[in-house]
Amino acid sequence: MIQTDKKALNKCVFLDRDGVLNEEIGDYMHRLEDLVIPEGMAEGIKMLKEAGYLLIVVTNQAGIAKGMYGKEAVHAIHQRMQEECGSLLDAIYFAPHHESHTSRSLSRKPESLMMERAMAKYNIDPAQSWMIGDRARDMQAGQKAGVRTIHILTEGDTPAGDYTALNLLEAARLILEQERDQAR
Repeated sequence: MIQTDKKALNKCVFLDRDGVLNEEIGDYMHRLEDLVIPEGMAEGIKMLKEAGYLLIVVTNQAGIAKGMYGKEAVHAIHQRMQEECGSLLDAIYFAPHHESHTSRSLSRKPESLMMERAMAKYNIDPAQSWMIGDRARDMQAGQKAGVRTIHILTEGDTPAGDYTALNLLEAARLILEQERDQAR
């Protein structure tokens, strides 16, 4: 019989990429020269890491399926992001699919397979974990995976998460505040 030790479970913050870790440019961010890291991103990542969270990126990359760029471009962007935040990201998952170009995929958000794979691999407790994203599909994936969600809102957005924030730094502060409140 397999026993699960509650103490051995990890807490995690799942992070969407475009619009959270880098500024959303509106059209398939894949060139290093277009990468803009928002103010406070590295600080938010550091705060979450110091609080003991695993940090795992889950991002749709349909531009691969559409033939706009290759996986090498995605890896180059992710490498630069690691450099920008002191290599604190624990894992990066991406879904290179698009239903109108390749096939439907359970990895592609709003589905939650990327998160579920990470949960199994890293022994993540969904009850202690979060999803931060800037789209309703990010919130849907988080909800399907059983984690709390924070929707990074831009002008005109309708809130779709459990909480809202203006950026990653504000979201990190909210998570740490919630953690303190639960400890009381």
